Amino acid sequence: MRFSIPITAAAGDIDELGHVGNQVYLRWVLDVAMAHSRAKGFDLAAYQQLGLIWIVRRHELDYLGQVKLGEALVASTWCEHWKAASVTRHTEIARGDSVVLRAQTHWVMMSLASSRPARIPDQLRASFES
Repeated sequence: MRFSIPITAAAGDIDELGHVGNQVYLRWVLDVAMAHSRAKGFDLAAYQQLGLIWIVRRHELDYLGQVKLGEALVASTWCEHWKAASVTRHTEIARGDSVVLRAQTHWVMMSLASSRPARIPDQLRASFES
């Protein structure tokens, strides 16, 4: 199921070429992922209580359009391809009907105690699939 947040390109997001810089898109990918997790009831404290945390193994970003100062966007994300200790999160950032960025992030569930991959709890996975 998709989760979305609004974004507006601010002055600090604009690079020397006059449009949103590449690193800002990555920040937005992470921002919508974190907002999605919090909306499902899993903030940092909840993960710490479980003794688990997500880490990024890989980001892939496809830049499809330029964004300028003040433009209103929608960042949408959803999770697919669940495995025992990992998931692929998809993100799209769009201006109206035009997608300006597509991204995939491969997240791995890690044990805080061992710093090793850990099985994703069933209740956590179920929360993100509904």
